[in-house]
Amino acid sequence: MQSRTMHKSNGSRAERGGDAGVARDEAVAAIIPNLSWRYSGGTATNQAIAPGLARLMRIGWLGPDRPGEVPRLSLGGLMRLRAPRAVPVVWHARRNIEMAAGLVLKFLGWPFVVIFTSAGQRRKTITTRWLIARMAAVISPSAVSASFVPRPAIVIHHGVDLARYAPAPDRAAAWATTGLPGRYGIGCFGRVRAQKGTDLFVTAMCRLLPRYPDFTAVVIGDTIGVHHAFAERLKADVAAAGLSDRIRFLGALPAEEVPRWYARVSIYAFTSRNEGFGLTLLEAMAAGAALVATRAGAAELLVDDGKTGMLVPPDNADALSAALENLMRDPAAAAAMGRRARDKAVAEFGIDAEVARIAEVYRSVRSIPAKTLPR
Repeated sequence: MQSRTMHKSNGSRAERGGDAGVARDEAVAAIIPNLSWRYSGGTATNQAIAPGLARLMRIGWLGPDRPGEVPRLSLGGLMRLRAPRAVPVVWHARRNIEMAAGLVLKFLGWPFVVIFTSAGQRRKTITTRWLIARMAAVISPSAVSASFVPRPAIVIHHGVDLARYAPAPDRAAAWATTGLPGRYGIGCFGRVRAQKGTDLFVTAMCRLLPRYPDFTAVVIGDTIGVHHAFAERLKADVAAAGLSDRIRFLGALPAEEVPRWYARVSIYAFTSRNEGFGLTLLEAMAAGAALVATRAGAAELLVDDGKTGMLVPPDNADALSAALENLMRDPAAAAAMGRRARDKAVAEFGIDAEVARIAEVYRSVRSIPAKTLPR
């Protein structure tokens, strides 16, 4: 699960990253297709950027999970776009199915310029490489992700809504509202599966919580499909350790509740074995949690080791346990680390910086002569 979700932010211009006063470009039209009924990181990122883009230009959302601020593109509206147009329409895909759909519609006469965001850090399949070769442009959220793209990619780092993901005025009081044991929370958010390293977190908590009675751990995320048995084994391990009351599996929560949990936990554990970017880590930073992160995804870009968080090797429960214990032993130091993490998120990772750069890509691909675009 990724927790970037649809919302209406009441944050100030400075907190959001600031697009107030920027003229809306009525000439630029783009479609954000969300052609998956399963909530994923691609959906979460679409939801995060679409409202900002809609303030800058004409945007239509095709598919489920539409943010309220973004106009819905119906199938009828999509059909009407096939009429001759003076300017092309950007189709911004994040999945193979969306790349393929955009190319098919283009072949059938829709005036689409198809681009793709490639976040995964893995070798591309033959199908994916074939599709990517036909994109007008490719965006990646980090240089590492870009290195797996079989053509030059534009690196645009993810951002976070700094008003939605923000520290609680009183973290201890926020934790107390949960009714869970202890004075402090430790969180690990994301789909419960081996790739996310949830088992590493559970192992660390089973070792540490008996020694630190003031802490309780929460795992937030779904356990769909083939990963259900994995999650059940973890719950059985927790029960065998006698810690079912202090290692809580909360499942996939409603989207609006997740930012509140970031603001409640004092320490956030990012435990992925491999990752495209790792949005949950950025969200935890913005919420002012102290961070322990495996060196996966964009962790080394986001975390200043020893200052805004602690970095550990992937797939190493011993190193993860040691780093978490350093923070559990000194809650005041953990709180100070969380404040520095928030400061870095505010200084470097506001959502509107990401939105502005994506808007630049939209404008640039629309200016490419049609005869030079991939087919």
